[in-house]
Amino acid sequence: MTEAILLVGGKGTRLRPLTVHTPKPMVRAAGVPFLTHQLARAKAAGVDHIVLATSYLAEVFEPYFGDGSSLGLHIEYVTEEEPLGTGGAIRNVASRLHSAPDDPVLVFNGDILTGLDIGRLVATHRSTAADVSLHLTKVTDPRAYGLVPTDETGRVLAFLEKPQTPEEIVTDQINAGAYVFRRSVIDTIPAGRPVSVERETFPDLLAAGAHLQGMVDSTYWLDLGTPAAFVRGSADLVLGRAPSPAVPGRCGDRLILPTARVAADAKLTGGTVVGEGAFVAEGARVFGSTILPGAVIEPGAVITDSLIGTRARVGERSVLTGTVIGDGAIVGPDNELREGARVWCDAQIPAGAVRFSSDQ
Repeated sequence: MTEAILLVGGKGTRLRPLTVHTPKPMVRAAGVPFLTHQLARAKAAGVDHIVLATSYLAEVFEPYFGDGSSLGLHIEYVTEEEPLGTGGAIRNVASRLHSAPDDPVLVFNGDILTGLDIGRLVATHRSTAADVSLHLTKVTDPRAYGLVPTDETGRVLAFLEKPQTPEEIVTDQINAGAYVFRRSVIDTIPAGRPVSVERETFPDLLAAGAHLQGMVDSTYWLDLGTPAAFVRGSADLVLGRAPSPAVPGRCGDRLILPTARVAADAKLTGGTVVGEGAFVAEGARVFGSTILPGAVIEPGAVITDSLIGTRARVGERSVLTGTVIGDGAIVGPDNELREGARVWCDAQIPAGAVRFSSDQ
């Protein structure tokens, strides 16, 4: 096992405004770009060559990661001129792979935080002589995902995209976004047009009699597609609930990056991260939240399960719960923002302008 493809071309529209200036895999989780955690886990599993399939804000990746040598990897970059979907992106980077036709090639979606045993997935792929092997996980409510029923040996029987009625929910197993492809199978994906592995490649392979193997791994798994999930994923990394060798510090209740300043009586708990150059003032309370580099939390502010963007500012006594503040935005003093609120980049909210309770 030496090669992997990381699909990092998505626009991350569900995460906006976090992704206005930053591609989703480069948004910081537990102090470093989320992609760093995926690269580190791949390296730990024995991967040494990774191709990043980029599209949206593609120019951001290479200046940060370079050739990958700082992580002990060889990283290459392939940029799509037009978005090609998951299957099209995999096919588009095929020329950069060095594997022989029967060798395994790992493929990871760029927005999944997981404790998957990568070595076990590859071992399952080899032992079953599968054409493609898929990481499956079990969820309580599978309606937002693609269902993947299997037989008693783990062989995939069907792909059912996002069922809506109780009758359609025939399993709680879903596609968890990590695959092992036989190298030769990648060359069968149509080139030069958008292709979805979930809706086209996998069903077509199944119809043609290919062997698709599912491996259920019920360790930590989280789709970081929404702001709430992203904030939770970052906190879980800091707390040690989600495993990663790339967390820049010891796991615990909080992670304070170098050059960040935190007042002695400020309270940080629940896996909170304070990025480089950020400042948390006296009397502030921050629970389970991410404070990105250069942000300022003024005295007495209370922030819960929220993400505060780069160079943003939260005013005195403001209370934020389940909120995303975009880069450079200013929330004035005495505001109250609740679950789902998104303040766009560089926006300004005057003092006491938004409340859900009385101002007395």
